[in-house]
Amino acid sequence: MRLVIGITGSTGVIYGIRMLEILKKLNIETHLIMSEWAEKCISMETDHDVEYVKSLAVTISNENNMAASVSSGTHKTDGMIVIPCSMKTLSSIANGYDETLVARSAGVTLKESRKLILVARETPLTAINLENMLKLARLGVIILPPVTEFYTNPSSIDSMVDHIVGKCLDQFDIEHDLFTRWGSK
Repeated sequence: MRLVIGITGSTGVIYGIRMLEILKKLNIETHLIMSEWAEKCISMETDHDVEYVKSLAVTISNENNMAASVSSGTHKTDGMIVIPCSMKTLSSIANGYDETLVARSAGVTLKESRKLILVARETPLTAINLENMLKLARLGVIILPPVTEFYTNPSSIDSMVDHIVGKCLDQFDIEHDLFTRWGSK
């Protein structure tokens, strides 16, 4: 399996970092694209540095490199996860404004009918945000906001992050043990 992982400059970069950690552990090939603000959020929100995050991916492309392999539909992947996905990036994808490699790669994912998951991070949401999400959902994009679940009695922030990462993995039928499934206790 080969997945493109976009990390954008919205709070919650730990979701993207944890996604990369799990995919590396599962030996799934990843192609990472990080926005400038994602890199800034890493140092603001976590104890990790940008080099650690890059070390988790098989391939890394600069967000401004519009000639990267993932900017073309002929580069086969199984899909893309933007985790977290800022409203700016979501708007770019919804409106076909491929100014960054994350937006371009998401557009390629859509045009090639591959699975696209956006872990949309913002609250409260404006009507514009909701309209962009609806437009994308109608195109088959999975909008997966990192909504905290409490039915598993999460004991830490890490367990809440793992739940969202696991929900993304479920969309690709990737087996994991990141959370206890309902009815399995």
